[in-house]
Amino acid sequence: MAALYHDLLAALRSREERLIRRRLPDPAADEGLADFSTNDYLSLASSPVLRSRFLSKLANAPAILGSGGSRLLVNGPAHAALEARLATFFDAPAALLFNSGFDANVGFFSCVPQPGDALVFDEHIHASVHDGVRASRIAPALRRPFSHNSVQALREELVRLLREQPALRTGASSVFVAVESLYSMDGTIAPLTEMVEAVEGLLPAGNGYVVVDEAHTTGVYGPQGRGLVALLGLERRVLARLHTFGKALAGTGAILLTTPLVRDYLLNYARSLIYTTSLGYANIISVDCSFDLLEDGTGAKVCRARTDLSTYCVAQLRLHLRTIPLSILALPPHLASPPPSSSQSPYRTFPTPVVPLLTPYPRPLSAHLRSRGLNARPIVWPTVPKGRERVRVCLHAGNTREEVDRLVGATVKWAEAWMRENGTAEMKHVPGVFAKARYRAITSLLCRIAAS
Repeated sequence: MAALYHDLLAALRSREERLIRRRLPDPAADEGLADFSTNDYLSLASSPVLRSRFLSKLANAPAILGSGGSRLLVNGPAHAALEARLATFFDAPAALLFNSGFDANVGFFSCVPQPGDALVFDEHIHASVHDGVRASRIAPALRRPFSHNSVQALREELVRLLREQPALRTGASSVFVAVESLYSMDGTIAPLTEMVEAVEGLLPAGNGYVVVDEAHTTGVYGPQGRGLVALLGLERRVLARLHTFGKALAGTGAILLTTPLVRDYLLNYARSLIYTTSLGYANIISVDCSFDLLEDGTGAKVCRARTDLSTYCVAQLRLHLRTIPLSILALPPHLASPPPSSSQSPYRTFPTPVVPLLTPYPRPLSAHLRSRGLNARPIVWPTVPKGRERVRVCLHAGNTREEVDRLVGATVKWAEAWMRENGTAEMKHVPGVFAKARYRAITSLLCRIAAS
């Protein structure tokens, strides 16, 4: 036990020294702060309309507590009804509930790809996909990342695989392509149509399968919030798509939309589904109510408010960050300048609910914002690559322009304070390559500025 204690403590101290030790936020500390942190994009978690509908359905439901066990032991009528409803809503051949998006990705990627198959994935794909693949039968040499959102990089990786693996050329084995429709750290939107076309063109035998994680577009894009796949009319050209309930829908759980054959296979082989108690009835009722609001137009109405606010926020940041050195604070390239009016893929320029503020000093900036009544969380390595640290701003339908103005103003004042303390010369390096002592000294200084 002494050795284990020593090893665990040493690992945590190492993270402490590198300023990357994770801790749960203090719930009480967030009270009263303007929310620029959660994934509650439509502000449904605080919606009196959703609350009232949920309590009404709860009062009239025949069962509200527990679920009885695994879906394979107890297939509750509410669960089966929600799956049927969502298969219809999303225009999918079949649907399967999971307890979370993480469980769904792990379940799918750990068992559906067969020995000899390959996986090509966006380098920014969710950690849950990586975990599923580690448990899969895909050989490590056949797991290939490609540059974020690059159709050309995807094509090149597929061409390499086809050249190296004769079974892929004949259709005897398959390639799975894993992407997200909206990436939650950068607020970037995938060029899904172009990616699907690349897969179909290079794998005419039909053995290329696109899998789309729509966790951050559920309720946010597409007709009635059906996501980017539905917006682009790609429902029949992707093998599977994942929609989660814990973000814009203020619920818990996820639905995997796929074919009846894949659904049947998952019921037999997906361990994250088979060996866990299913979602409780109250969770199912809650999600059902959220989809009521998507279908009756309430979701679209609040989504327009969020879209307008996102556009306003980015425009204000572009205006006010002009005088700030890029090495101190910057918007990512896709947000830093207005998109060209002749864009061939206009959906890729949609206002997103995620606005990253790139800075080598995310913790001091976040602390400064908190001191001004604004909650936007720092994101550091290993969640994002070294040198890509940021404060992640999430915009919600319930935010106001006054809150956005406060956010922009406080962010600029923090950067200006840094410049007064250190001059205006841009830093040539990011914290990932700073000497530890210098980085810690600068961070300590910035934290003092934030608290002032």
